Amino acid sequence: MATVTFDKATRIYPGSTKPAVDQLEIEIADGEFLVLVGPSGCGKSTSLRMLAGLEDVNGGAIRIGERDVTHLPPKDRDIAMVFQNYALYPHMTVADNMGFALKIAGVNKAEIRKKVEEAAKILDLTEYLDRKPKALSGGQRQRVAMGRAIVREPQVFLMDEPLSNLDAKLRVSTRTQIASLQRRLGITTVYVTHDQVEALTMGDRVAVLKDGLLQQVDSPRNMYDRPANVFVAGFIGSPAMNLVEVPITDGGVKFGNSVVPVSRDALAAATARGDKTVTVGIRPEHFDVSGADSDQGVAVLVNVVEELGADGYVYGSARVGGADDKDLVVRVGGRSVPQKGATLHVVPRPTEMHVFSTSTGERLSD
Repeated sequence: MATVTFDKATRIYPGSTKPAVDQLEIEIADGEFLVLVGPSGCGKSTSLRMLAGLEDVNGGAIRIGERDVTHLPPKDRDIAMVFQNYALYPHMTVADNMGFALKIAGVNKAEIRKKVEEAAKILDLTEYLDRKPKALSGGQRQRVAMGRAIVREPQVFLMDEPLSNLDAKLRVSTRTQIASLQRRLGITTVYVTHDQVEALTMGDRVAVLKDGLLQQVDSPRNMYDRPANVFVAGFIGSPAMNLVEVPITDGGVKFGNSVVPVSRDALAAATARGDKTVTVGIRPEHFDVSGADSDQGVAVLVNVVEELGADGYVYGSARVGGADDKDLVVRVGGRSVPQKGATLHVVPRPTEMHVFSTSTGERLSD
């Protein structure tokens, strides 16, 4: 097993002046499961392909363990990659697909069979070893692709959106299998996804990228509780955090009809920059709903209600801090879901509010 280090790794595609990945710095511990996440075009797959040796590194370095692999060919990096489209050979059986890399490497047949059978047992594929890929479901094919990586016993697993071709229910069960399998094998894993729920549920740590720049790398819990900036705040969490620009006032911020207290240090930092407003972030679950006749907080006009059984999400519009209506999402109890067209009065919980600079987007609150 091994650590992985991106040391100011940069990739600029030919014909472009803007880096696809710009001085990426991440230290990945031995045995860690790191998830790279971000919107399309943010550089996450390029980062993975740089680590795999499938993309050139134009600046900085990449190390696996103590070895500088920046300019090594993929075959010399001791990595195994699981692709989005499985990349199985259709004319070969499951067993032959899983053992193909070992066969090319000159490993004897008995050893190959032993390793394939061990991997098949781990992945619950034993009864399918003699079948061709076309006779398998999408989830089973993805497990074969995993098995092909496992038998090689690499230092690092690389996974490029391996679940995006699966249906929603299968995606949930397969991500659980991959996460538990990685914990059992203890192999350092770098996993790319655009699905932030996948990132939060699978990773030991999550790295968020935007436009080739690393925004934050942290544990899922810390990233949810303390996003580093407005982008991470709006990207991590489902439904997304409510982000509203509100005026600074004595003792806090003006949120509708209420003054909500926030950190003095945050307000001092904002006013020192000359900001008259701050951007506050409130998770949907961090609103208190007051009575229909209340004049506290803001009145939210209910546009859409999503009922999920135990919970419900209200999507509405409200006049929060300025002249224009803002969209807000509020979580309510599954037994107290309002009707479409109704009005809710909501007040954010001061201790759960996030404060960001309106001018820079950086976090100001503790």
